[in-house]
Amino acid sequence: MFDSIGWGEILIIVVAGLFILGPERLPSAAAWLGRNVRKVREYATGAREQLRSEMGDDFDELRKPLQDLQQLRNFDPRRAVTKHLFEDVDSGNGHSKPNGHTPPPPAPAKREDPTPGDATTGTGEKAPFDPDAT
Repeated sequence: MFDSIGWGEILIIVVAGLFILGPERLPSAAAWLGRNVRKVREYATGAREQLRSEMGDDFDELRKPLQDLQQLRNFDPRRAVTKHLFEDVDSGNGHSKPNGHTPPPPAPAKREDPTPGDATTGTGEKAPFDPDAT
């Protein structure tokens, strides 16, 4: 329930509650909040157990798509691409890399004539760039 709330946020809420309610009413308000959160959890657990007992095996089939959606919610595209590109594939589908190494990319072709407006030296190399001079 409080997966996305960290200790810093809880501390800010407590300090704000201290200023709003005052030190006299803060303990009773915290106790009231704790009781109500516990009741809500008990209601949710009771409802889930009642659904499970009434639906039987169909309840697990109903929860399967929800679990799949939860996995999609935690999908990290960077990790998936990294795994796809750098993990050694041993499935035999023709995409496995020999010896687990990726061949180096081909070297870029060299330009023979510089394009107009290109700052080059007499040997065809680019002139050094000085960021302080610009």
